[in-house]
Amino acid sequence: MEKQLVAVMDFGGQYSHLIVRRCRNLEVYAELIPHTTTPEAIRDMNPSAIILSGGPSSVYADNAPVCYPEIFDLGIPILGICYGAQLIARTMGGDVKHTGMREYGKTKLYVDDGSDLFDGILGKTTVWMSHGDLIGSLPADVDIIAHTAGSPVAAFRKKRIYGIQFHPEVVHTIDGEKMLKNFLFSICGCDPDWSSESFINSAIDEIKATVGRGRVILGLSGGIDSATVAVLLHRAIGDELTCIYVDNGLMRKNETEEIVCTFKDNFKINLEVVNAEDRFLERLRGISDPEEKRKVIGDEFIRVFDEAAARIGDVDFLAQGTIYPDRVESAATSDLASRIKSHHNVGALPEEMLLRLIEPIRDLYKDEVRSVAKKLELPASIVKRHPFPGPGLAARIVGEVTPDKLRICRDGGAIVEEELKNWGLYDKTWQAFAMVGDDLATGVLGDERSLGHIVTIRAVESVEAMTADFVRLPYDLLEKIGSRITNEISGVTWVAYAISSKPPSTIEPC
Repeated sequence: MEKQLVAVMDFGGQYSHLIVRRCRNLEVYAELIPHTTTPEAIRDMNPSAIILSGGPSSVYADNAPVCYPEIFDLGIPILGICYGAQLIARTMGGDVKHTGMREYGKTKLYVDDGSDLFDGILGKTTVWMSHGDLIGSLPADVDIIAHTAGSPVAAFRKKRIYGIQFHPEVVHTIDGEKMLKNFLFSICGCDPDWSSESFINSAIDEIKATVGRGRVILGLSGGIDSATVAVLLHRAIGDELTCIYVDNGLMRKNETEEIVCTFKDNFKINLEVVNAEDRFLERLRGISDPEEKRKVIGDEFIRVFDEAAARIGDVDFLAQGTIYPDRVESAATSDLASRIKSHHNVGALPEEMLLRLIEPIRDLYKDEVRSVAKKLELPASIVKRHPFPGPGLAARIVGEVTPDKLRICRDGGAIVEEELKNWGLYDKTWQAFAMVGDDLATGVLGDERSLGHIVTIRAVESVEAMTADFVRLPYDLLEKIGSRITNEISGVTWVAYAISSKPPSTIEPC
């Protein structure tokens, strides 16, 4: 069965991904596409609906992002949100102007037409506004279906093209989900057929069609992303899959033993363990820049995989656990995106590779991966385990990766996880770890002054890894973690707690 699609056209809005998530939460598959996507490409996608996102620009500004006007003639239902609505209005010949006053925050919306888009929403409701321009007038053949005190045209309709000046995707819009349901199901005729189970079935079919009789190797890290890909591939192609676990010296404590037990002994998946610690640490010697570290690690991973593939023989594909946030942060999804950091499996791959890439979960957010992993019956120790970055502990070591900093980072992280489990907070914390850099602080060990490393604890709550907030851990727990780290790990004198959220920070320090 052909996959249903809602194409969300990205104009650089802060809520663009939230639109995608809201559609998927309603069990309708959605993807973010560039605003420069051609009508021909959209026709080939055969979407059930197109949603134009908001954005920070003014539609009348120089170099303002625009879409091809021909998309409005494709006969596909379209919903424009905020900037998207203004763009539609201007394309239709309407007037969009700057008033000098922003309409921002919770606003009362007065519904003038309670049919189709606003079906079931009577009189007035609360919506979330975030704009400085407004739609002043529209041609006579366009229906105005809602207004606010500050926006005479807060929503409009022309046949099956809709524009709304507010954001239905944010929770502050009280009836936002109902509006999206009306658009997706009543107007567009979508079916709620996107689920973990449907994804698994389609992914397995796609893997079989792509791989054919070829052989695949997968870089298995033990994290939920690569673990999920391993089980998906194994279900699809069985023994044609060989997982390669690279012990690069940058892994968590006891990682190797746990991976061998889970995948080789329990799942009966072909697994080759490659001890490459010396290779990676040698290549990382003297490198302090985070981007350079990621690129070196990505390059070395590919070299190790190519060598392993040569030993195994007749390998055609390299599989990876790339997920959607990896591609977003590496600016691989939109020409309006800026690169936050290159993920070793996206922006840090060498230009020439001997193997073809296959990335079965590249369009999933982290919480969706967890849902799929549960359906695949992966053990709770993996499904619930905190995310771990592709570059390993190198992403948690600021500056050069040295054996001493590695020891401190690895042992510190183990203590953090152990104490969270002791306090019953591990499963309630999305991610927690220890990080270390080159900063030193004076401490007192015994009766002597000592200069040692500062270890910083990071604990965050998140859903999809696009945003995150620091966890307000109990002071008694923080005291216990700090005491254990300074007492049990030599060379540490201070322990700090990171209280920065994402944005402006990222989750991992490097």
